[in-house]
Amino acid sequence: MTTWDQVQVAAAAIRSAIAPRKPCLGIVLGSGLGDFAERLQGAVAVPYAALPGFVPSTVSGHAGRLIAGNCAGVPLLVMQGRIHRYEGHSLAQVVLPVRALVAAGCTTLVLTNAAGGIRADLGPGSLVLITDHLNLLGDNPLCGANDERLGPRFPDLSEAYDPALRAAAQRAARTAGVALAEGVYAALSGPSYETPAEIRMLRTLGADLVGMSTVPEVIAARHMGARVLGLSCVANAAAGLGGALSHAEVTATVGRMQQAVTALLEQLIPLLVAATTPPLITGRLGPA
Repeated sequence: MTTWDQVQVAAAAIRSAIAPRKPCLGIVLGSGLGDFAERLQGAVAVPYAALPGFVPSTVSGHAGRLIAGNCAGVPLLVMQGRIHRYEGHSLAQVVLPVRALVAAGCTTLVLTNAAGGIRADLGPGSLVLITDHLNLLGDNPLCGANDERLGPRFPDLSEAYDPALRAAAQRAARTAGVALAEGVYAALSGPSYETPAEIRMLRTLGADLVGMSTVPEVIAARHMGARVLGLSCVANAAAGLGGALSHAEVTATVGRMQQAVTALLEQLIPLLVAATTPPLITGRLGPA
């Protein structure tokens, strides 16, 4: 499990690199979604290699930079890409950047990803709010000794994806003229895509979307008391529901969704800041 000291060292490096900015909202941009960060006002970019504990991604579509800037007058920290368990990292390594964002002051997080659509109405190009998840990674980032300074031993995940933030996202989508569905996201380890039989299993279990990320970050963020919103970009029909799958297809489809995602985020960000109900669990939020 990630230690308190590791999180604080990474958070201190972030604060030093972006000073005097004091962001209150963090966004993680998944595969092919990095363009949003390029639109931020007064942006400062920090490569992951310059931040303790941050590891550059080996996957195309993940630039590996932390961007500090403003959108709609709100100070943000935006991760251009993430690392994944299938790249050979422990879940403690995977979630350290998100923990550092929370410790640096981002007590609300928006986590985005590219996903395969399982439910029939979630075809390529659909934007989907995550309402819940299935952790099928066979691991949990909270395994190991717990440090109460980070959060409780047994955090509640009954509302992992904040209902008030989801309501704000639906309001923003209506204002932006963007269709926004809702669904349950299943996380598998990858990097191979799922088999048709596995997709039939996931449908039976209640999954609407499938991907290889996000869930460990949600668990770690909620452990620390942060509020979380999850957003999936459906890049392809899941295995057995369409043609052969490829990462090139994923990045190309998500690339075509950039305009809709940006329009949604620009309307959403001020609403997230305004949604000030307390976190649902008690963890250590913000700078130490």
